[in-house]
Amino acid sequence: MWFFARDPVRDFPFELSPDPPEGSPPGPWVLHRGRKKATGSPVSIFVYDVKPGAEEQTQVAKAAFKRLKTLRHPNILAYIDGLETEKCLHVVTEAVTPLGMYLKERVEAGGLKEQELSWGLHQIVKALSFLVNDCSLIHNNICMAAVFVDRAGEWKLGGLDYMYSAQGNGGAPPNKGIPELEQYDPPELADNSGRAVREKWSADMWRLGCLIWEVFNGPLPRAAALRNPGKIPKSLVPHYCELVGANPKLRPNPARFLQNCQAPGGFMNNRFVETNLFLEEIQIKEPVEKQKFFQELSKSLDSFPEDFCRHKVLPQLLTAFEFGSAGAVVLTPLFKVGKFLSAEEYQQKIIPVVVKMFSSTDRAMRIRLLQQMEQFIQYLDEPTVNTQIFPHVVHGFLDTNPAIREQTVKSMLLLAPKLNEANLNVELMKHFARLQAKDEQGPIRCNTTVCLGKIGSYLNASTRHRVLTSAFSRATKDPFPPSRAAGVLGFAATHNLYSMNDCAHKILPVLCSLTLDPEKSVRDQAFKAIRSFLSKLETVSEDPTQLAEVEKDVHAVSSPGMGGAAASWAGWAVTGVSSLTSKLIRAHPTAMPAETNVPQRPVPEGHPVPPPNPVPATPTTSSHWETQEEEKDTAEDSSTVDKWDDEDWGSLEQEAESVLAQQDNWSAKGQANQTVQVSHTDHKSLESDWSSWEAEGSWDQGWQEPNSPEPPPEGTRLASEYNWGSTEPNDKGDPFAALSIRSSTQPRPDSDSWSEDHWEGLETESRQAKAELARKKREERRREMEAKRAEKKASKGPMKLGARKLD
Repeated sequence: MWFFARDPVRDFPFELSPDPPEGSPPGPWVLHRGRKKATGSPVSIFVYDVKPGAEEQTQVAKAAFKRLKTLRHPNILAYIDGLETEKCLHVVTEAVTPLGMYLKERVEAGGLKEQELSWGLHQIVKALSFLVNDCSLIHNNICMAAVFVDRAGEWKLGGLDYMYSAQGNGGAPPNKGIPELEQYDPPELADNSGRAVREKWSADMWRLGCLIWEVFNGPLPRAAALRNPGKIPKSLVPHYCELVGANPKLRPNPARFLQNCQAPGGFMNNRFVETNLFLEEIQIKEPVEKQKFFQELSKSLDSFPEDFCRHKVLPQLLTAFEFGSAGAVVLTPLFKVGKFLSAEEYQQKIIPVVVKMFSSTDRAMRIRLLQQMEQFIQYLDEPTVNTQIFPHVVHGFLDTNPAIREQTVKSMLLLAPKLNEANLNVELMKHFARLQAKDEQGPIRCNTTVCLGKIGSYLNASTRHRVLTSAFSRATKDPFPPSRAAGVLGFAATHNLYSMNDCAHKILPVLCSLTLDPEKSVRDQAFKAIRSFLSKLETVSEDPTQLAEVEKDVHAVSSPGMGGAAASWAGWAVTGVSSLTSKLIRAHPTAMPAETNVPQRPVPEGHPVPPPNPVPATPTTSSHWETQEEEKDTAEDSSTVDKWDDEDWGSLEQEAESVLAQQDNWSAKGQANQTVQVSHTDHKSLESDWSSWEAEGSWDQGWQEPNSPEPPPEGTRLASEYNWGSTEPNDKGDPFAALSIRSSTQPRPDSDSWSEDHWEGLETESRQAKAELARKKREERRREMEAKRAEKKASKGPMKLGARKLD
C-alpha cells in the first residue's frame, strides 16, 4: 500500500495571487497579494524561501515570524495565519501596501494632505511607544520599508526582523548585513568606545527622524542630508530637529514626542487626528459625547480621505446605530459616507440599516429619513419599498406633527415610481384625499395638490380620470391662496391627461370662476390656463382629425414619460410657508401650529381701498401651453412670473400680513361681490362632500364636481331687453349699477364670504352643532337631577340631628 505525503502549501487556507509581488523591501521577505480560499477576502502574504548557506537569515526570518505572531497592537501589522516548512515561511497579515508605493500612488492621484501624514506618523510613533515603554523592545529597523498602509489609510509598523530586548537579556542586536538598512543607524553606534550615554529609545528615535525626512522629501540619499529639513512642515521642524540631534541623551521619549506634537499649534493638532482618536475610544465615551461628535462629524467628512471614510468611519457609524444609542444623529454622516460606496456596497451596508430605521418610532429619525430620501431612493428595489418601507411611511400622514405630515407628502414624489398598483392608486390616494380636505395646515393641503400633479402620470387611467379633475377642482376652493394657485397649475401640468369633453365641461368652468379670485396671482394663472385649454379646443375644432393625437395620453397606461411637463411644473408650492411648520414647532414644541388659513378683512364703508401689494405670481407649465401673445406678456415680467421654483412665500406671519393688507381695488367697485360669494346651499353640499371622506375615503364621493351657478336674483332683466345700441335716452339707467348697489348693501352670508374675518375650518360648523347639542343635553340632565333631589327632599321633610335614615 502506498502512502502519499500531503503538501502543506496546497492545504494552506490562503493562496498567493498570480500577480507579481507588490514589493521586495530590503530584508529577507517578499510581499505578495493573496486571498482566503473560503471567502475570497484579500490578504497580504510575506514569503521567505529557505536557501542553503543562509542559516543566519533564516533565523532572523523565524524570529520575525514569532514576534509578529505574539505582538498585538492596533498600530502593528496584524497577524492572521502562518505556515512554516523546511522550504519556506509564509506569514499572512491584513491586506496592506508598502508605504513607499502608497505615497507614490497618492502623489500621482493628486497628492497627500498634511493631515493624513500627521495621523500616519502619529500611529507609527504610538506603535514605537508601545514597544519601548510597554514591552521594553528595540525595533531596530524603523524606515520606509518597515511601514505599511491598510485599505483605510492606517499606517502599520512591520519589519520586526531585527528586534531585540532593551534589557539586554536577549543577547547582542542581530546583524543586519544590508547596507540599505544600516544607513538609518544613528552615529553613536559607530562609536565603539561606549562613552556615548543614551536612552533605550535613542536609536529608534533617530531612525524615526529619518522616516519623517523620507516621508516629506523622498528616499534618504545619505545621513548628511538630514541637516536640511527640506519640505518638512514648519510646525514639525523643531520636534524633528530633536530626533536627529547629535546628543542621543536629548532625544525625546516617543510618548513625550506625541505630546509635543499635539500641543496647540502642533503638527498633530488638527481635526483629522482628533476624529481618529475619538473613534479609537468611542466605546468608552458617554452618550452625550457621542451625540456631539456625530453632529460635528458631517461637517468634516468632505475634507477627509475617501478610503478613511469608507473603511473606518462607516463601520463605526453602523456600529453606533446597531448597538449604541446614537439615533437619528448618525443619518447625515452615514448618507454622506454612502456617496463613496459602489452600488453593490451600498446595497449590502446601508440599505439594511435604512430599512430598519423606517420602522423606528423616533420622530427625529423619521423626519430625517424623509428629508434625505433622495440620497438613497435609487438603491431601493420595488419589493423593499412596497413591503418594508411604504407601510411605515404612510403612518406619517396621520402624525400629529405637521412637519412630519409635510415631509411625508413630499417623499411620495420619490416613492411613487416604485409603488405597486394597490399602494399608489388606492392607499396613497385615500391619504391624499383626507389631507387635501381635512388638514388644518394650508401649506400641507397645498403641497398635497402639488405632489398629486407631479405624480399624476404614474397613476393608471381609471384613477387619473376619477381623481385628478375632482382633486384640482377642490383645491381651487381652498381658502389658502397658494393652494388655489396649485390647483390651477395642477390642471395645466396634467393637461394631456384630460379628454376634450372634460376640458370643456369640467375644467374650464372651474378655471373661469377663478378669474374673479381675490388674489391676483391666482387670477393670472387662471387666465393662462384658460388660454392653454382653449387653444387645445380650438385646435381640435379647426381640425377634428387631431382629436386622437391630442387625447393619446388620456387612456394610456401609466408612464413617467407622460409627465414630462409635470416633472418641472413647480417646486413645492409653499416651500417658504411650509417652513413655518418647523418654526412653530421650534417656538412651541408642545403646541399644534395655528391655522394658516388667514382670510381677508372687509374694508369699512367710506374708507379708500389700499392698493394691492405685489404678490409673486406662480409660473405656468412648459412653454408649449402658452400662445405667442402669452410669451410676449410674460417676458415683460419674467422675474416674478416664471420663478415658482425660486419662490419664497415667506413665513406664516408675513402671509397673514400680506393677505390682510391686500384689498383688490376691483372688488371695491361692487361688481364682483355677488360673483365671488358662494351660495349657502353649495357650501353645505361641499362641506358634506369633504366630511364624507373620513367615513368612506372614496374619491368619487370625496371630490365632487362643482355645482352649477345659481340663477340671477329676482328682478334682473335679460340682456336682450335693454336698448344697447340706441341713441335714444334710456330712463331706466344702468341696470348693473342697481345690482351693484343692491349687492353691496345686502348682508353677506355668515360663512361663505372670502373676506370674512373668522373663516372657520372645513368641519367647524358641524363641530359647533355637536358641541351645542351635547351642552344642552348636559344642562337638561342637570336640571332633571336637581328637580328629583328637591322633590325627594320636600316629600320627606327635614331630618332631626342624630336620626337614622330609613328607606
